[in-house]
Amino acid sequence: MSVVKHFITESIKRTEIDEFLQQRLERAGYGGVTISKSPLGTHIVIYAMRPGVVIGRGGETIRELAAVLEEKFKVSNPQISVSEMEIPEFNAHVVASRVAASLQKGVHFRRAGFWALNQVMEAGALGAEIIISGKLRTERARYEKFKAGYLPKCGEPALRYLRKAEAHVQMKPGMFGVKVRIMPSDAVFPDRIKIATELPPEEEKKAEEPTTEAPPEEKAEEATEETAGEEKEKEAEK
Repeated sequence: MSVVKHFITESIKRTEIDEFLQQRLERAGYGGVTISKSPLGTHIVIYAMRPGVVIGRGGETIRELAAVLEEKFKVSNPQISVSEMEIPEFNAHVVASRVAASLQKGVHFRRAGFWALNQVMEAGALGAEIIISGKLRTERARYEKFKAGYLPKCGEPALRYLRKAEAHVQMKPGMFGVKVRIMPSDAVFPDRIKIATELPPEEEKKAEEPTTEAPPEEKAEEATEETAGEEKEKEAEK
């Protein structure tokens, strides 16, 4: 197998595992998975809002997941650990699933989109974008975009910090799609300028040191005395 085919098959396997876990752990607030290989096996970290649901009673659910991943997806010696998300609003999978669930309950798409967008921005995100597509109001499919904040689409910040996810929900008119892009608060932009409101410690020390120079009034008096003395010397020479 060539190197290109190897990476393609590994990417397909990761996507299949992600979709499987998303369907299986929907009640736990699934927020993504990271897979890394080690000499002892495959280390899998599952991010969820409710880790107890993923683990199950006495670890029963997590053992079932490990068995399925080993048999169905040919994962060698899977070692699963669960991590709780600190800010669920910064996770694109969670936001997309929330919007899809609200659409399935009958909430209007504009209300669901603005509600999710406000939650993300109130959590402190730098920018967010939610796109809902499908037969929203007519027989012809279209999309509605909800956007707020600063959200670059290209460049290093978009590749490194941008979090995106998609979710689909079956409605009476047809299939609806939900795309979510979030720029978290810890993103660093090269074009951002910070204005310093406090002096550096070295400059603060210099400002606090007492000055030994004479005040301007004394300097002016000394200057006048020197000029007067010079004039007297010139007159004596004459």
